Amino acid sequence: MTTLLVIAKEPVPGRVKTRLTPPFTPSEAAALAEAALADTLRTVAATPAARRVLVLDGTPGPWLPPGFDVVRQCAGGLDERLAAAFAGCDGPALLIGMDTPQVTPELLTVGFTGCDAYFGPAEDGGFWALGLAEPDPALLRGVPMSTPVTGAAQRERLVRAGLRVRDMPLLRDVDTAADAHAVAALAPRGKFAARLARCRAVTRP
Repeated sequence: MTTLLVIAKEPVPGRVKTRLTPPFTPSEAAALAEAALADTLRTVAATPAARRVLVLDGTPGPWLPPGFDVVRQCAGGLDERLAAAFAGCDGPALLIGMDTPQVTPELLTVGFTGCDAYFGPAEDGGFWALGLAEPDPALLRGVPMSTPVTGAAQRERLVRAGLRVRDMPLLRDVDTAADAHAVAALAPRGKFAARLARCRAVTRP
């Protein structure tokens, strides 16, 4: 079975989802980040897996469900931190972030028969998921992160390594207020949508 990795930041005001401010306050942005993370972890907990790992920058909180190993993120750029997350895995692994609370267990249930890698593109040009049948940190180190071409560069790295890549659906990350509303509409019963509705109720004139 596959190891499921979630890379995340502790939802602390002023440190997470800063592109949501404005219109949201730093506290509201952190609350939205916490809700997105809680939804993501709940989905991962409901997905069959050999192991579930939270690769965390910060300290676990009450939003962490049971059944997860917690690993501290290493120092360095995002490419180094992603590479280190895969380096700690034996066997197939699928990594996602905390920015797509609309994910479902069906999306995360992957098998590597007939492919070597899974790639989940994001609408902003990045990627929301990366799966490797044989985790190799070198496949991530040096890939430019947080740019409009990050996803294309990462996928090209996989292809150039000779891997058979299976594409996953295109998803939207939560980075801006517009993203938050669009994603909440896709998962209206989640904690993220409920938290967004409360933020709107507070901020509405």
